[in-house]
Amino acid sequence: MGAAGVRRRALTAAACVGVALIGACKPAPDPIRVERGRLIVENLTREEWRDVKVTVNAYYHGGARTLPPGGQLEGPLGSFVTGLGQRFDPARERIWRVEVRARDASGRPVVLDWTNSSQRR
Repeated sequence: MGAAGVRRRALTAAACVGVALIGACKPAPDPIRVERGRLIVENLTREEWRDVKVTVNAYYHGGARTLPPGGQLEGPLGSFVTGLGQRFDPARERIWRVEVRARDASGRPVVLDWTNSSQRR
């Protein structure tokens, strides 16, 4: 094989390694996301979360008893309610803060906060 063939193979191998590294360096998804009128909370840890409480804009609440590792808690924004039973209305209100509180399997607190100050009214 000539020098040109060796260079071509080396470039091809380097390109393959570069593509593999780009895929491996992809950032992890946000554990709190708003997509198409739904709130998604994802457990990106290796431990189950217990007594998961989600608070939207300091007033609207939701949650679940448990959230397994890699699991998602997902629901329409309108399913979050205040203590007086008022539902979140995505047509009138924007999300500016989401707080998630839970305990992991060892009893340690799980705390996730998401803030979008540009949406606060």
